[in-house]
Amino acid sequence: MIVIGLTGGIAMGKSEVARILQAKGVPVFDADKEVHRLYDSPEGGGLVKPVAPTAVMDGKVERTRLSRLVLADPGLLKKLEAIVHAEIRKRRQHFLDTQRREGRGLVALDIPLLFETGAEKDVDVTVVVSAQPAIQHERAMARPGMTEEKLAMILKRQMPDAEKRARASHVIETNGTLDQLHGRVHDVLRQIRKEHAL
Repeated sequence: MIVIGLTGGIAMGKSEVARILQAKGVPVFDADKEVHRLYDSPEGGGLVKPVAPTAVMDGKVERTRLSRLVLADPGLLKKLEAIVHAEIRKRRQHFLDTQRREGRGLVALDIPLLFETGAEKDVDVTVVVSAQPAIQHERAMARPGMTEEKLAMILKRQMPDAEKRARASHVIETNGTLDQLHGRVHDVLRQIRKEHAL
């Protein structure tokens, strides 16, 4: 089974690429969605409570409150990541084991901090989703609750786009239309299947 590591900075269009991959029959594990599921569960509340008790309400993690706490205390982010990443890694492994049992030839792991966390060593191919800086900024600022301060903090944690592109096996640009994007994803998938004789 060939594992694609799908990554890209905030608002680069990675979720759209993941949707296209799924539509083309490639199962995708979405790390961000998994974090949201975790935070919305009593299990997530239990994991976060020891490091950020005021962010847990009714047994679940209140994300807006947690976001404010992280902005006020950068040290909290490291503690949170250590706890959350360990749980997400377990869930990711479960996904891979299940797909392998089902005989899948190709799967994708959507991991925003793929290179930053060293997770690229766990995949066979890396695909970076990229867009021009002005487009990225415009898309990011259109998100609910986004501020320049919050965006700056997110970008500071992410490896520069140029470095990601340099390290990637494949780059998919999302500056054009949705049709063009479908074509690019199709081309990259075809290349990957050819390289790995799938």
